[in-house]
Amino acid sequence: MTANISSQGVFSGAGTCASQLTIRHPDDWHLHLRDGEAMACVLPATAKQFRRAIVMPNLKPPVTTVEMAHAYRDRIVAALPAGMQFEPLMTLYLTDATTAEEIYKAAESPFVQGVKLYPAGATTNSQAGVSTLARCTAALAALEKTGLPLLVHGEVTDAHVDVFDREAFFIDEVMVPVRRDFPGLRVVFEHITTRQAAQYVTHESRLGSDGRPNLAATITPQHLLFNRNALFKGGLQPHWYCLPVLKREEHRKALLQAATSGLSQFFLGTDSAPHARHLKEMACGCAGCYSAPVAMELYAQAFELAGALDRLEGFASLHGPAFYGLPLNEGSITLEKREWTVPAELPFADGKTIVPFLGGETLPWKLVD
Repeated sequence: MTANISSQGVFSGAGTCASQLTIRHPDDWHLHLRDGEAMACVLPATAKQFRRAIVMPNLKPPVTTVEMAHAYRDRIVAALPAGMQFEPLMTLYLTDATTAEEIYKAAESPFVQGVKLYPAGATTNSQAGVSTLARCTAALAALEKTGLPLLVHGEVTDAHVDVFDREAFFIDEVMVPVRRDFPGLRVVFEHITTRQAAQYVTHESRLGSDGRPNLAATITPQHLLFNRNALFKGGLQPHWYCLPVLKREEHRKALLQAATSGLSQFFLGTDSAPHARHLKEMACGCAGCYSAPVAMELYAQAFELAGALDRLEGFASLHGPAFYGLPLNEGSITLEKREWTVPAELPFADGKTIVPFLGGETLPWKLVD
């Protein structure tokens, strides 16, 4: 049976009737690949769908220097199956100790495309993240001067703030002050999940001297299609748990409106985050949805529900390269309107398995091999 999206607490508006869709080859502007055997297991799923991806640096230990990013990139390239075309775009992990000199080295590097801000304790492997931006003024000034983007996990971690409100608080308590103090800073507000974030990016993004927006946002497929009801449908659903967590329906609608608006400051970022099945289905399960194997199928489904398939190419293939100042990809992908069932689980590292997002469900769109 085809997954009934509206039964899981989401919008079921009228869609278009296209049976096939061909778009310029897309990119993923927010991706977790892990490392070692785990990375080798999940890399082909992304390379099948995307030509490039911004790779997150939250390994153990975190990727904090240009040399570490270079080495990580080499490991990714070495793990790529023969015949697959894929370019990893690297990032550095911002810490309280990151120096301006390291930022300048990153800006001069041909493969580092951004610096990642994790508030300490906000998500997976964020323990080494920033305790307070007051300790990062030299690094932020260097980012502003070089134009290298700051990629933001936008949640406060204060114990008194409700988990569903952490993003909205981050806008007022962190985003507004840092952009006021560093007005030339280029920022990507990653995996936004709220109406407040969508509105902030829509109205507060400005064109820089190079004609590019100085504020942009990525949006995941799960936050376009589902609200927080999906976490509890038929019992607690660990494979739907990610951070930032799914929000109310009003927020999902605002995200879908932003993604399908045609505005260039919104673009695709899956936040695909692989964890072995047993680590998701334990007493304290890991946060993250492994969406890489079904990413473009889910984005097509979301855009079709909004009657905006004609704007998927901009969101998936055009806006991200424009923001990062990179060339558009050559070639294309094709999606067909035909039902198929997502595998319930897939092989993973150490003889374990991993459950793809919507594993066992039937989807209406399929990427043509």
